[in-house]
Amino acid sequence: MFKNQRSAIRKAESKKVDKHAKACADNQHAFVPFAFDTFGSLAPEAVRLLTRVQKVVHSSCSSTGGQGFVFNRLGFAIQKGVVAQLVARLPAILM
Repeated sequence: MFKNQRSAIRKAESKKVDKHAKACADNQHAFVPFAFDTFGSLAPEAVRLLTRVQKVVHSSCSSTGGQGFVFNRLGFAIQKGVVAQLVARLPAILM
C-alpha cells in the first residue's frame, strides 16, 4: 500500500471517530470506525474488527470456505459499490 493511501485511510478513520465517537459513548455504545478506500485497503481498526469477526465465523461454521471468507466477502462488496457509483456517473449515451 502506498504512503498517501495509508494516510488517506487514517484520515478517514480519524474523521469518523471525531464525528461519531462521542455520541456513541454518550449512549453507552461502542464505536469502531470502519474506514476503507476504493481499492479495498482497510484502516487498522477495521482490520482488527474483521479479524475478530473472521475468528468467530471460522469457529462457528465449518463451511465458510476458508480463513479469508470475511475479507473476501467485504472486498467483493466494496468493489460492487465502487462499480455502481462509476456506472451511475456514465453519460446516458455510453449506456
